[in-house]
Amino acid sequence: MNRTRRRAEKPEPGKPRAAAPDSSTDERGLKIGEAAKVIGVEAYVLRFWETQFALLRPKHARSKHRFYQPRDIETLKLIKRLLHQEGFTIAGANKYIRENGIDPANIESASAKTDKIAETSSKPVSTNSETRRALAEMRRDLESIQKLLDGD
Repeated sequence: MNRTRRRAEKPEPGKPRAAAPDSSTDERGLKIGEAAKVIGVEAYVLRFWETQFALLRPKHARSKHRFYQPRDIETLKLIKRLLHQEGFTIAGANKYIRENGIDPANIESASAKTDKIAETSSKPVSTNSETRRALAEMRRDLESIQKLLDGD
């Protein structure tokens, strides 16, 4: 028995390789890096959000690569909007999603709902720096009260 190994044929120089018989990008979804670019965040942020938001479950290939479907992209856009623009904490965003019964199929209506809430709100949303200043001032006040109480 003479076994010989076949070598993979090398393409001729200047001749393009044939495309792999892989499914198209639309069918498989976007890889994590592609999805991160669409959303406007880094890939590690998407991995973190996966651990924090139960409704965010992208498909995984056998190779463990994540593939985000269009509904996942919409979910990510909503999460980013709640966290970055609306000023929700992760716990607050989870609570908002839980209370409003947001599922990936109804994300567009939920986004419209948060738009209406933001428009009708008479109080402007404070920025992080304003919030930090107010909290620091409260802390100083509480510390001074504590010193007064400890001194007696």
